[in-house]
Amino acid sequence: MNIGIFLIVLVSMFWGVFAYKKKRKAQLVFIGTYRFNSVIKKKVANKYPHLTDQDLMLVIDGLKDYLTICNQANKKQVAMPSQVVDVAWHEFILFTKEYQLFCDKAFGRFLHHTPTEAMKTPTSAQEGIKRAWRLACARESINPIHPLKLPLLFAIDAKLNIEDGFIYSLDCQNTSSATNGIGYCASHIGCSSGCVGSSCASGDGGGGCGGGS
Repeated sequence: MNIGIFLIVLVSMFWGVFAYKKKRKAQLVFIGTYRFNSVIKKKVANKYPHLTDQDLMLVIDGLKDYLTICNQANKKQVAMPSQVVDVAWHEFILFTKEYQLFCDKAFGRFLHHTPTEAMKTPTSAQEGIKRAWRLACARESINPIHPLKLPLLFAIDAKLNIEDGFIYSLDCQNTSSATNGIGYCASHIGCSSGCVGSSCASGDGGGGCGGGS
C-alpha cells in the first residue's frame, strides 16, 4: 500500500470514529431532553394512585435512565430492575408511532420491551441485571462493588412504596436496615462469585468482581 492510500484509509478511520462518537452523543442528548407524552404519567398514576406528581416525575427520570443505559449497552440485553418504571415504559410503547420515532433517533433501531427482571435469588444475579446495575452505577458515579447508595433504577420501587416492586437492600449485613431480610442483596449484583457479606472476595482468579459484560 502506497503512502497516499494509507493516509486516505487512516483519515477515513478517524472520521468514522469521530462521526460515530458524535452520533452517540447526540442520541444521549436526545434521550435526556425528550418530553414524554403526559398521558404516560396519568396511566402510571392509575395503576399506583398513591403516587404524587413529584413521584411521577421521578418515574419519568427513571425511564430516561433506563433508556440511556440501553443506548450505552451497545445492543446487549439490559434487564429492567423496576416495576414502576417498567409500567411507564410499557405505556410509552403503546404510542406506537411516537415510540418508533423515538427509537430511531435514540438507538437507530427498535428497542423491544424486556420484562422486568430481578435476581434469581437474593444473592445470585443474571447477566441482564448485572449489566443494568453496572451501567446505572456508572451513570450516578457509584462504585458498583462497594456502593454507598442505590442508583435510582434500583431504589425507586422501595422509595415510592410500589406494592409489587422489586426491593434491593444496599447493606445486607445491616440488621437495622428497613429492608433487612427482604428483597435482593444489591451488594451481590457486582460479584460473579465469591461474595462474602457486603463485599467481594478477592483472588478468585477468573471471575472476580464486577461481573457482567
